[in-house]
Amino acid sequence: MEKAVKLLESTSMTIISGGFLLASLILMLSGKNYKLDPAWITIFISGIPMLYLALTRLFLEKWVSSALLISMAMSASIAIGEIFAAGEVAFIMAIGAILEEKTIARAQKGLSRVISLAPVKGRKLIQKNGKFVEKIIPAEKIRKGDRIRVLPGEKMPVDGIILSGNTSVDQSVITGESLPVDKEKGNRIFCGTMNCFGSIDMEALCQRKDSSLQKLIDMVKEAGENKAPMQRTVDKWAVWLVPIALFIAVFISLVTRLLGFETMDAINRGVTVLVVFCPCALALATPTSIMAAIGQAAKNGVIIKSGEALEKMGMADTIAFDKTGTLTSGKLEVSSIISFKENYTEEKILSLAASAEEKSEHPLAKAIVVHARKKRIDIISASSFKIN
Repeated sequence: MEKAVKLLESTSMTIISGGFLLASLILMLSGKNYKLDPAWITIFISGIPMLYLALTRLFLEKWVSSALLISMAMSASIAIGEIFAAGEVAFIMAIGAILEEKTIARAQKGLSRVISLAPVKGRKLIQKNGKFVEKIIPAEKIRKGDRIRVLPGEKMPVDGIILSGNTSVDQSVITGESLPVDKEKGNRIFCGTMNCFGSIDMEALCQRKDSSLQKLIDMVKEAGENKAPMQRTVDKWAVWLVPIALFIAVFISLVTRLLGFETMDAINRGVTVLVVFCPCALALATPTSIMAAIGQAAKNGVIIKSGEALEKMGMADTIAFDKTGTLTSGKLEVSSIISFKENYTEEKILSLAASAEEKSEHPLAKAIVVHARKKRIDIISASSFKIN
């Protein structure tokens, strides 16, 4: 049953149901009558998932949700012969559900990229005859306390502390810093961050499943399951909305009948109340506005993890920014050269500095070399190169 409901909830099936609803509208406007109203197909495609959701929540979860009120409105519309109205309600709610899914998908778009940041394997160091021997093992098998070696260009398989070696680490995925950070013995490093510079040995602080990167992945997954407060409000008030809507609908029908109107007219007015009580506007407007806002923010380089986070931003009165790479370009450049000796010109200082840094991968070294090449300064190739 669940597979069938998932199929009916798909975007393609919703588009098909919209086509049949449009056909029903055209036939209705033309004044032609057919034995089978095309809106019935819309009700079947878009209405069954809503009815299934309402009944599941009511009987299995003991929860009166907005889906129950919508299902009641559809059923009442069908009972009085307003097939198009029932199809219209079903289609609008289906569109709202799709937009909500698109919002979650957009917010989680980077999840697969984040997951791919973690390396599959690691270099575990095993002591044999007084020496450390490398053994390539799956990252999942690394345990707390293991000694791991990470070479330049490789990613950290787990969180750890550097035991030996110096390097620069690109940890933008965890901290948001756009420039690599210098690391030395005793410094902490995070799973998934890139070793940019030198070979290091590290001690694993935890298993892969408990790493900082895994916590980030779990947070993104959790964000996708969170509805925006406005969306949760609809379901929260549904507990009271359903009995209130039923009471008012019955009351209107009785009053209308007592005033001398036909029974069918009285029923129609009661059903109208149920349809009006349907939260179609919130179901459609909320995910639409959230999706548009998240999409526009993404175009400007701002990633918003969920609709809930977006709504909370509206109540913020203070915003803290990371400076480097956010408010600034994050690209290092030589702005000026100051000489403290007359016999050392700017050109000579730049030539010596660039020659010393040419073979280094450090961001500061690269900035000096790039500046020297822009100035067309001669760079002397070093015969040997050593990092201290």
